[in-house]
Amino acid sequence: MTQTVEQQVFEIVARLGGIDIATITPESTLKDLGVDSLEAIEIIFDIEEHFGVTLPDRDPDFDNGSVQGLLNAVRQAIDAAATPKASAPSAA
Repeated sequence: MTQTVEQQVFEIVARLGGIDIATITPESTLKDLGVDSLEAIEIIFDIEEHFGVTLPDRDPDFDNGSVQGLLNAVRQAIDAAATPKASAPSAA
């Protein structure tokens, strides 16, 4: 059975944050879960490596950003990676 993106992200957050996966909900913030900023950065790096994507390079809002926001960013990165890029016009 294939795990959903949500299950996989929850497992990464639980493992690196040292928290019970049952406490994680999409509405949770990393701060609510007791994840500090260094753990949050490790979570981002692990998610990028796990899914083979690069998350947007922007200032993460670890205090107020929800796990749902993280899930949305991961799904967008997966979709972008799966979308074929337009080929460059060939030189004639």
